[in-house]
Amino acid sequence: MKTKQNYPTFIFDLDGVITKTEAYHFQAWKQTASLFDYELTHENNEQLKGVSRVDSLKKILEWSDSEISTEMFERLLKEKNDRYLKALTELSEKDIIEGVYEFILDARNHQHTIALYSSSKNAEFILSKLKIIDLFDVRVDGNDVTQSKPHPEGFEIAAKLANSPPSKCVVFEDSSAGVIAANQIGMTTVGIGNADDLSMASRICKNFIEIALNDFKA
Repeated sequence: MKTKQNYPTFIFDLDGVITKTEAYHFQAWKQTASLFDYELTHENNEQLKGVSRVDSLKKILEWSDSEISTEMFERLLKEKNDRYLKALTELSEKDIIEGVYEFILDARNHQHTIALYSSSKNAEFILSKLKIIDLFDVRVDGNDVTQSKPHPEGFEIAAKLANSPPSKCVVFEDSSAGVIAANQIGMTTVGIGNADDLSMASRICKNFIEIALNDFKA
């Protein structure tokens, strides 16, 4: 009989993989960028996916050729997060992306360990709003790491907590930063979304409708 360790651990990103909250991030960051007379584009926003709040603001300051005090930097981080959380007030289980909930349930029923690694410091809040927090055996977020994607620290922590070697982990990501991070330590990567942005992934799918548990047989 196979043991749980014979099955790959599945590690999920949150924004853009489990739920579509990245649009809220975009609008919140766009308002921040406007303070520096800079218009944040969707193309620029792709570079903020999977990146920490601090590093995202640093990028916006670089793009707008702006410098601010440490005090202002911290204030803008808080204001952006407050706008984002306010936008999530009505978030519920209906906002789970099609196919992913069923995939996770099927995986749990077949003894796969289910993990989350999100750069967001609001991951626990979002999972609770979606009413799926108990489906994850391991949860790692922006509060648990010192270096965000594309550094692999968060994936290393998730694999360790799951008692699984990186080579036995499958990562679902919608950001190039996340795919790059997981690839660095030998994890299998499944890019969810635009093939042009995720060309470095082991496999690319538009959504979980294209993914079946049998694709990952040990």
